[in-house]
Amino acid sequence: MGVQRIMGAETEFGVISPTNPAANHTVLSATIVNTYDNLAFSKHQKTAWEYDSEQPLQDARGFAMKREEAHSSQLTDEAYELTSEDIAAEALKESGMFAERLDWDKITMNSILPNGARLYVDHAHPEYSSPEVTSPQDAVLWDAAGDHIAAVTIATLADSSAKTGIEPINLYKNNTDGKGQSYGSHENYLISRETDFDYLTKVLASFFATRIIYTGAGRVGLGTDGDEPGFQLSQRADFFERLVGLETTIRRPLINTRDEPHADREKYRRLHVITGDANLAHYSSLLKFGTMSLVLELIEQGKAPVIQLTDPVTAMHTVSRDLTFTQELPLANGGSITALEVQQAYLEASLDNNPNPDEQTREVLELWEEVLHLLATAPDVLADRLDWAAKYQLLKAYVAQGIDWDSPKLKAIDIQYSDLRPDKGLYFKLVGLGRLKTLFSAEHIKKAASEPPDDTRAYARGKILSTWGNEVISANWDTIVVRNPLDITTYRLTMNEPSDLTRRTIEPYLTNPSAEPLFTALGANSHTY
Repeated sequence: MGVQRIMGAETEFGVISPTNPAANHTVLSATIVNTYDNLAFSKHQKTAWEYDSEQPLQDARGFAMKREEAHSSQLTDEAYELTSEDIAAEALKESGMFAERLDWDKITMNSILPNGARLYVDHAHPEYSSPEVTSPQDAVLWDAAGDHIAAVTIATLADSSAKTGIEPINLYKNNTDGKGQSYGSHENYLISRETDFDYLTKVLASFFATRIIYTGAGRVGLGTDGDEPGFQLSQRADFFERLVGLETTIRRPLINTRDEPHADREKYRRLHVITGDANLAHYSSLLKFGTMSLVLELIEQGKAPVIQLTDPVTAMHTVSRDLTFTQELPLANGGSITALEVQQAYLEASLDNNPNPDEQTREVLELWEEVLHLLATAPDVLADRLDWAAKYQLLKAYVAQGIDWDSPKLKAIDIQYSDLRPDKGLYFKLVGLGRLKTLFSAEHIKKAASEPPDDTRAYARGKILSTWGNEVISANWDTIVVRNPLDITTYRLTMNEPSDLTRRTIEPYLTNPSAEPLFTALGANSHTY
């Protein structure tokens, strides 16, 4: 199997109006969602997000959290009621920004995109959830497509600001506002339902605590508020407080236990990973998805090393601040180990487990091996591949000129690195100068922003929406409901297998004037009113 499995990413973008910093962030997020929805589907009927199959309080440890005990941010299976979402919608209504739609009902907090992704308002942030893919390489590509979508949206708003009166909005692919708040960049992987969760927890605790040596996005400032001078590898590390838990926004755990597969529950469990940084560098992102896939393969086969740190959460904080990669981390059974040694153990196990790797697996293994070697011998060389190293190289040049680590100038550079405007963001400038390598061209990424992957059910979702958008009533990851406006029959398609309903199955039907022949052929449930 190697690195191949069903996976995807979720990115909450930092959002602000530069001309009105006090603007309601949910209003700004809703503006982002509606602007791109308007660009992608100028004439389609509003598609509602289907909440019925979501189970966010189901815990992988074999129980469900009581609803009354859950934090409001965990209730992702229901739409907001008389909260900031409504305020945002009302603000959009009053603005007249989408007057060309002429219909108040077309304002949306959720947009399901032609590439099979979801763009929606997640409390105070716009969130892009990528379509399901089958390889780390595709995960990098369709995650980068979300960055392109963000850039197109903010450019559209800037260009139309004078006409609409809507203030420009900036988006940042980072993980903290510098004021004690963090927002996520999550990964999702389907694993076998038979996987022992206790074993998985023991393995992943040390893996998550140490993988930030190559996945970290880099951050100026230490501590949740970032008020202690210094630079660290990870933007997220300081915000984790415990080992295991169901929450994602409070008391953040290294191992999140949400058991919501969006697929056949008897066969799959979705591992919801919340420890990752928001990566712009393609190689950091490839390592994030690729090494995780290889370690999950080891876990499913019972071959993963179990390296039990005394305190994985504290170890993660320590590793994030260790720019020499030599800090010893206490082991539960005595002795100590470095982050590099932990990662080397997982690499060696993965190499042994893949003696004849396919091309995609070989690419990840060779990159992993090279990066660990360079971290031990010449970490500055990695400024052309890793986010934290590229950012650190920029910042060190200013420090060498006498600027202190607590300078607002350095914090501004940190933020500017993640600016998603191609003409402003330092990441894009480094790419343009040839100082940061990429895996995919801008043209390739642009195509992924409008086209779904060929080899998962995301193809069906994206193409059904873009081909028969006026017939789609609701959809989510595993369900699509359609009705021809000229008919009285509703068809409900359940997509429990993420690797089905691919291009091979769907494409022959795309020339039909209605979705009905496709849904009938796929055995969708029908209901006549």
